Amino acid sequence: MQFLFNNHKIGTDDQEREPSSTSDRTLASGSNGGEIVNEDSHEKADGGESGQDGPKAPVGFWHPSLSKTRLKVFGAWLRTVLILSTFILAILSLYWAVLFNVEQNLNSLIVFVVNFETEPGALVGPLITKMTEEQTEVNSMPHLGYITMPPSAYNYDPIAVRQAIYDEEAWAAIIINANATALLRQAVEQGNSSFDPLGTCQVIYTSARDQDSYYDYIIPELTALQTEATSMFGEMWVKQVMANDSISRTNLVKTPQALSPGIGFSTYDLRPFYPYVAVPAVTIGLIYLIIIAFFSFTFFLPIHMQFITPGKGHPVMKFWQLILWRWLSTLAAYLLMSLAYSFISLAFQIPFSNPPGIETEVVNNANTFGKATFVVYWMVNFIGMGALGLACENVAMVIGQPWTAMWLIFWVITNVSTSFYAIELSPHFYYWGYAWPLHSIVEASRTLLFNLHSRLGVDFGILLAWVAVNSLFFPVCCYIMRWKSQKEKEKGQ
Repeated sequence: MQFLFNNHKIGTDDQEREPSSTSDRTLASGSNGGEIVNEDSHEKADGGESGQDGPKAPVGFWHPSLSKTRLKVFGAWLRTVLILSTFILAILSLYWAVLFNVEQNLNSLIVFVVNFETEPGALVGPLITKMTEEQTEVNSMPHLGYITMPPSAYNYDPIAVRQAIYDEEAWAAIIINANATALLRQAVEQGNSSFDPLGTCQVIYTSARDQDSYYDYIIPELTALQTEATSMFGEMWVKQVMANDSISRTNLVKTPQALSPGIGFSTYDLRPFYPYVAVPAVTIGLIYLIIIAFFSFTFFLPIHMQFITPGKGHPVMKFWQLILWRWLSTLAAYLLMSLAYSFISLAFQIPFSNPPGIETEVVNNANTFGKATFVVYWMVNFIGMGALGLACENVAMVIGQPWTAMWLIFWVITNVSTSFYAIELSPHFYYWGYAWPLHSIVEASRTLLFNLHSRLGVDFGILLAWVAVNSLFFPVCCYIMRWKSQKEKEKGQ
């Protein structure tokens, strides 16, 4: 920095003036018989006063001489406590509030109900659609957002419904298969022992999309719905069958499953969340990506400053070239550190080389790009670290210590709140989270590790936008840091 260079020149000038000031302090007086009088000796002669002004013995906390210092310390302490308390209330509330209205927002988790049983005399389809529609009409109880969809919207093809769930048009789907009631009647009338109640209905979802939302909210409610539907239908169905004297009791003995439970639900988790060791890679582990990027600033800054520190046997580098060097070396460091971070997932055997699966079938551990998945995963972490880290670099240069610690907490909380929880369950205030960098990192990582519906173009676009904007502000923040350092140096002089 230029101010360091100027300080070096000032020190040189002081050394050049020192001999003359020394000679001024040494005076030859003819009237004293050539006696040499040194001012230092006079200062020592007055040593009684000087000794009294030297270090004093320690005193107690309530000593009168510390009264002004106590007031100053108390004021600074109280001001700091107020600032930190306000910060806690304002910033930590963002994390608590993200799930504050989760019960009221459960209907944001859309579940399609598609009844393919359109033939006359159907019982299964009308019963289930009536149950889901009644739940949406009862506003006092939290419920998922059931939407009855016409089978014509999917060209009367259940596979098209699976595709819609894979494409994340809804969080889940309940399908009532065609001829569900007709096949059930045929089973009890003809004694079809091969009848399977699970063939009447389907439940479709992809838990790898957000395992917490599925396991905490969606699957429990769908399970309760299935139990209630099976119970209600079973009670109604048994009464009808037993009241029908034309049905042979021998046939009922052959097919007891057609009498009770009568219907069932086959569950298809198109992309299961597995293996569980992948949890850190798409949740908590990404917090450390922020922390590593943040603390790299304090590690590398002293190294960069060697280029502009005078007195090291070399000239000072031009400041604009220092800025360019810092930007390039920071990104290079992110490239290598993100590779080390990515190796952790590889070392703990998270699959990165499986082929992508068929979108409408249940596939475990499918990877979006096959054997090239790890390289793309590395690039997600690299660009993500650039988006997160360059923001930390800029803020640290502008606000300085100790405020950077508060920035780190703010940066972690705002990113975590909008990435590890479904934004659909949050108040609308949190919709800005779709543009926050960690949300795109999480979404892209899930896409790669579990072969989910791809939004990689959008995710990379958001992350690169963060990198570009922070790169534009990077030189400005460097000049601000130099200006602040110069001001502090002048104040110290």
